[in-house]
Amino acid sequence: QVQLVESGGGLVQPGGSLRLSCAASGSISSMNIMGWYRQAPGKERELVARIASGGITNYADSVKGRFTISRDKAKPTVYLQMNSLKPEDTAVYYCNLATVVVPRNYWGQGTQVTVSS
Repeated sequence: QVQLVESGGGLVQPGGSLRLSCAASGSISSMNIMGWYRQAPGKERELVARIASGGITNYADSVKGRFTISRDKAKPTVYLQMNSLKPEDTAVYYCNLATVVVPRNYWGQGTQVTVSS
């Protein structure tokens, strides 16, 4: 059983920063991809950023240059540093872990990020 626990969401003014964390626990394959998705009201869930166990990253075009994803393999934990936040970044952010050898997807409970003045 894999569990993902997110933290770090909240309310921030436009132009501000937040850092999200997601701690994974349980039986986790060493080959995996951890990432962040978000879902705004009335919209579909979308990929924000993800990072493979080997370190390769990819980002949504809308966050390139503003968000940085990183991971600590020893813990294992994934982080999302969000800078220059915009109102359109407002959403519930979900942590995701995808295993590769035996394909499975795990999700965290979500954390609210609100960008507003």
